[in-house]
Amino acid sequence: MDALVAAVTVFVLAIFVGFEIITKVPPTLHTPLMSGSNAISGITLIGAVISTRVDNDALATVLAVAAVAFAMINVVGGYLVTHRMLGMFKRKG
Repeated sequence: MDALVAAVTVFVLAIFVGFEIITKVPPTLHTPLMSGSNAISGITLIGAVISTRVDNDALATVLAVAAVAFAMINVVGGYLVTHRMLGMFKRKG
């Protein structure tokens, strides 16, 4: 039970710190920040895929599959948004 409380505490603190950091980023840095977060989501995706291959109980496998799905949505969506934002800077030909 103590481990669960510690994990939930770290999770809630990470939410607050992440929100404060993201809201303080100037608009000119959003594209590089999104590229960095896409790289982190790619690493999460690799770890989640590896977790699905390990012989775990059913709950761990379901959570690993959910992690794969959410990380994939984040990676694809992030790259689409980054591509669109970079397209705004192209010269009209």
